[in-house]
Amino acid sequence: MTGNVADRLLARLGEWGVRHVFGCPGEGIGGLLAAWERTADEPRFIRSRHAELSALEAVGYAKFSGRLGVCAAPSGAGAVRLLGGLYDAKLDHVPVVALVGQAPRSAMGGSYQREVELPGLFKDVASAFLETVTVPEQLPNVLDRAIRTAYARRAPTAVIVPADVQELEYAPPGHAAAMVPSSLDRGGWSAVPSAAALERAADVLNAGDRVAVLIGQGAARAGAEVRRVAERLGAGVAKALLGLDALGDELPYVTGPIGPLGTRPSYELMRDCDTLLTIGSSFPYSQYLPESGTVRAVQIDLDPHMIGLRYPYEVNLVGDARETLLRLLPLLHPTESRGWQEGIVAAVQRWRGVLDHRAALPADPINPAYVAHCLDPLLPPDTLVTCDSGSVTHWYAQHLRMRGTLRGSLSGTLGAAGCAVPYAIGAKFAHPERPVVALAGDGAMRMNGLAELITAAAYRDSWEDPRLVIGVWGDQDLDPVPWERGAADGGPSHTLPEVRCAAFAESLGLTGILVEKAGEVDPAWRAALAADGPVVVEFRTDPGMAPLPPETGWAELEAPAEGP
Repeated sequence: MTGNVADRLLARLGEWGVRHVFGCPGEGIGGLLAAWERTADEPRFIRSRHAELSALEAVGYAKFSGRLGVCAAPSGAGAVRLLGGLYDAKLDHVPVVALVGQAPRSAMGGSYQREVELPGLFKDVASAFLETVTVPEQLPNVLDRAIRTAYARRAPTAVIVPADVQELEYAPPGHAAAMVPSSLDRGGWSAVPSAAALERAADVLNAGDRVAVLIGQGAARAGAEVRRVAERLGAGVAKALLGLDALGDELPYVTGPIGPLGTRPSYELMRDCDTLLTIGSSFPYSQYLPESGTVRAVQIDLDPHMIGLRYPYEVNLVGDARETLLRLLPLLHPTESRGWQEGIVAAVQRWRGVLDHRAALPADPINPAYVAHCLDPLLPPDTLVTCDSGSVTHWYAQHLRMRGTLRGSLSGTLGAAGCAVPYAIGAKFAHPERPVVALAGDGAMRMNGLAELITAAAYRDSWEDPRLVIGVWGDQDLDPVPWERGAADGGPSHTLPEVRCAAFAESLGLTGILVEKAGEVDPAWRAALAADGPVVVEFRTDPGMAPLPPETGWAELEAPAEGP
């Protein structure tokens, strides 16, 4: 085969169905960049402002497409900056492959320019698979295995290619000793528990009178089956943050998010149940689960390394959520009593009234809950929503109701600040035909978001549906939970200097809308969602408006606003 190693690497990515590579050009990947020029940009190289953003865009792409995310970075500092995004992929179980440049082989060990000991740097984040290509014949095996492993283990992997190796003439592995041929197909497979384990799980669930279901992102393909289980057992369903879009909130027994950002009905569901079924979730806050050992519990998880965590489950079923539930459903007995579920439905209805009430509370200048509350009914049904880490996460979790094909995601485990805009760009390339809405705080915009507005401006004409809306909660406070910090705590100030995100967007030729009054919130969202290109809507919100924790009693949740 003609061409060099870099040419063959890009061709092999194409054979795997890779359509986009999110990267940042620089020293150490010159051979790859030259190969992109020769291949007419196939797979398409999406240029970010720096390497962490490339990795976060690859994560967003993978989350919303269900396909592999690929990112590329130069040697030295570029490789180091990949870590934040790759750890996001690792902790949220997302398949991503990182292509990393390195100093020429002849310079290795010589304290050369931009030389970093990359195997040591990536050994944890890419522990699933990490390898350096040192000769052309090694390339297909290393790249294929990195891709196959990323899919199989839902994890980031890394392929290091020294600069000089990229420009060597490619030669495939021969029919000789120490040669390792490779193949493309990864085949289809599905893990299911044994029949005996399913029967044990059914015995536990059938014995329950007050069943609670907790779902995470592992239940994303099993929404219909989760619904059938809940209706058969008369259960309520709570959702971890990464599983918010796994089941629609239009179902009356879905209690919404659980945990510190959760709802009162989810809190009561876990407090009062006698049986727990957890599906595809490693929800970390055990204090929001039933008190340890007080209920019978079953867990379903695809990863045998994650099974049995967080609670003393009586039965642990290792398997794909959908396939496992399909085999479990025939063993479950329909419950005759509906009192438990009817109580859950009543609590959910009451909670929606609380959200209406809390969003209407007066604030100076704008109630941040009201901003999300106004957006919820305006979202097109096929919207992809990304959310940043910080106080904005509260408003996303509590006020946006998932329904239909609406999808949402965030940095669920790492809590990476500044992920919303790069996630949104990845989402736009995953589904250029769908609108994307990113929700961010002004602190996160200063970290990453403003830089990636440049990327949005550069690629705005690439998307079939031009709508990319970035909503910014501008409270000028960097503290992710400012209401937890006392006014006289003696600590450093978290107040941010004045930066107008909407004005910066306008400087790039994008649309910027500044909203300073509550009466302008709804019209601003409507205008942004009707625009023919990227829009930044910046809301001046009150940093003192705090969501109440789920443990808060109903009387306090429904209390009228205090007077001046």
